[in-house]
Amino acid sequence: MVMKRLIVVGGDAAGMSAASQARKRVPAGRLEIVAFERGNHASYSACGIPYWIGGTVEARDDLIVRTPGEFRDNQDIDLRVRHEVVAIDLHARTVTVRSDADESTLGFDHLMIATGATPVSPPWADVDFGGVFGVQTLDDGDRLASWLTPEVRRAVVIGGGYIGVEMAEALINRGLDVTLLERGDQPMSTVDPDMGALVRDAMVRLGIDVRTGAEVTGLTGAGGRVTGVTTEAGEVPADVVVLGLGVRPNTLLARSAGLPVGEHGGLLTDLRMRVPGHEGVWAAGDCVETRHLITGQYVHLPLGTHANKQGRVAGINIGGGYATFPGAIGTAVTKVCDLEVARTGLRERDATAAGFDFVTATVETTNRAGYFPGSAPMHVKLLAERRTGRLLGAQIVGRSEAAKRIDALAVALWSGMSVEEMTALDLGYAPPFAPVWDPVLIAARKAAEEVLAADR
Repeated sequence: MVMKRLIVVGGDAAGMSAASQARKRVPAGRLEIVAFERGNHASYSACGIPYWIGGTVEARDDLIVRTPGEFRDNQDIDLRVRHEVVAIDLHARTVTVRSDADESTLGFDHLMIATGATPVSPPWADVDFGGVFGVQTLDDGDRLASWLTPEVRRAVVIGGGYIGVEMAEALINRGLDVTLLERGDQPMSTVDPDMGALVRDAMVRLGIDVRTGAEVTGLTGAGGRVTGVTTEAGEVPADVVVLGLGVRPNTLLARSAGLPVGEHGGLLTDLRMRVPGHEGVWAAGDCVETRHLITGQYVHLPLGTHANKQGRVAGINIGGGYATFPGAIGTAVTKVCDLEVARTGLRERDATAAGFDFVTATVETTNRAGYFPGSAPMHVKLLAERRTGRLLGAQIVGRSEAAKRIDALAVALWSGMSVEEMTALDLGYAPPFAPVWDPVLIAARKAAEEVLAADR
């Protein structure tokens, strides 16, 4: 039997999940697996970088799941770091790989593209002085950590999304003076503005100077180091600047090879993570577009949960099995100090853009029984389709026991439940964990009332 070769481009969540699953199904004597990672590290938790920078996670190496040596020794996967795939020839079925030592060409039978995403970096961030960082990879984290010497006292974080909020908390935990600049009305645009206002209040209480409606126009520097961030309202002094402006699919290599991309710039795949029209070519992770199960539209959802699932699906299929990735609903959680933020499904603007007629319901309740120590406020917001009452989206902002309640709402959303049906969910109760009416049930009950009122 002729040995086949799987080449994996990208050595983190999606790529190495695919490689591992393929190896489980096909032994080394029948399938050679070679993975290329242009950075210094592979198979690590990028989501943990802010917590390492902030000191919650003690050591950088705690974020590394497997080393290249472990992949080679335990799974016969040849993972090569500091190797960048610079070209794909789909006709010849080869890739061109560049390393410090040389440039070579390698053929493939299967090609797994898992190139991830790249941070959004505006033209004004292209400067010659140091101290300006995106935080996307562990190498980025290394560079930022090395910069944070005792002389660095003033940090400016640009952008109030997940990375921006988490990095602002990390830097203030390190004792820096932190300013967060957000061009929108509130930080955390992944939730609606009314819920984002709660996040802003928590950040301010933490000591972060949150400035919304802040349009950044440039950076200033002296002596090879950043000294400030210029906005339309004036300059903000800075010894370090972190860019948290979001990410875009890293598909330049794939597009150059002629592979199809969607409206958001991500690679297009079918349910089995195959690139349509290209036999033996697969893609997964932050470089692909994902079907949103509520709207049916393709979106870019750069989350590690999806990357691992999609990579697993691709690897099973490469190995001769059968698996599909049906889509996603955008469930995500984060925190600011002890304030937890969670969302799933659609925000108001998403539902409007998709053409839904909907109602909203927001309740303020508590995470535990009101008399129990540690009881704290929790805000739950639901969006439900008018007339049918089908749940369209949910957001939660609160303290202990808040964020993971989004999972119950995600399951209800995934299952197509109405808010009326949700009022009867059999959820767990004990005073240390919930009031007798769980916040999920209280919100569902109010949403059901709003649905009825809208049709009167």
